[in-house]
Amino acid sequence: MSRQLVIFDWDGTLMDSTRLIASCLQCACRDLGLAVPEFTDAKYVIGLGLAETVRYVAPSLNEERSARLVERYRHHFLAREHEAALYTGVDAMLGDLHARGVRMAVATGKARRGLERALDASGLRPWFETTRCAGEGFAKPHPDMLNVILECTGVDPRDALMVGDTIHDLDLAANAGVDAVAVTYGAHDEALLATRRSLAVLSSVPELHRWLTTSA
Repeated sequence: MSRQLVIFDWDGTLMDSTRLIASCLQCACRDLGLAVPEFTDAKYVIGLGLAETVRYVAPSLNEERSARLVERYRHHFLAREHEAALYTGVDAMLGDLHARGVRMAVATGKARRGLERALDASGLRPWFETTRCAGEGFAKPHPDMLNVILECTGVDPRDALMVGDTIHDLDLAANAGVDAVAVTYGAHDEALLATRRSLAVLSSVPELHRWLTTSA
């Protein structure tokens, strides 16, 4: 592989949590008597920070009600996060990339505490050199996440690659001057992903693994 650094999104790219996140967002809206977003709309915001998510699904809420919606989402997610599992093949793919000398990182819309729990529960922590969460700067698609990761690792944008399942990931990469690969098994479908530039649109973890080891 010619790329020095592969940066992965988390939810919908490494972890099969799309349906869980969308369901918890719907439950939070229902708790507050708000219009419950359709599943497609609830999936659309995956990858954004919670503040951006609230503005998308309930733009008229005041600050107090917005905070309450976030609290209810976290309540539901914390009660069910054990349901999320890695996509089949993720552990093998990351282990193989590591053995090939590829450096790896995570850029995610998750909160830091949530990512730390997920890293420990999944056993993936040893593979990643650095991680960046939405609440630590600007959320996707602002380039801040990738800019910080690139600065921390000393890798030039031309030598890095972003892997994600949403247009927010692809926009993040474009804004940071980093090439990207899209996967269709997460939150956004192939038609939506095709509206953004990427080097490839891949349909499974094994396909992603093959592409990374032959084309990256």
